[in-house]
Amino acid sequence: MAGSMGPWILVATALSVVNVSFLLVLTLIWVRNYRTFGSEMTAGLAVFGGAMILENLVAIYFFFSSGMLYVDSHRVQQLVASLRALQTVALAFLTYVTAK
Repeated sequence: MAGSMGPWILVATALSVVNVSFLLVLTLIWVRNYRTFGSEMTAGLAVFGGAMILENLVAIYFFFSSGMLYVDSHRVQQLVASLRALQTVALAFLTYVTAK
């Protein structure tokens, strides 16, 4: 289905890949911190990171397998890409402050 995907869904897919990268870094930091400090907060953050990784991977799968859900609406494609971009900005900032 990738051939019928619009350019905005390709952008959304690329942003989801970037999001997974940020989330992997964050989750590894949080797991390391949990092992060091044993804090329930860091355990919760690690579980949150894992759930968000899974959500982004499922999104990537659906963009490729169910691209036809978005094909008819250029506006929906833009909104999906915008939401992924918003998540990317938030994760970039969170990764920056967490890694400091």
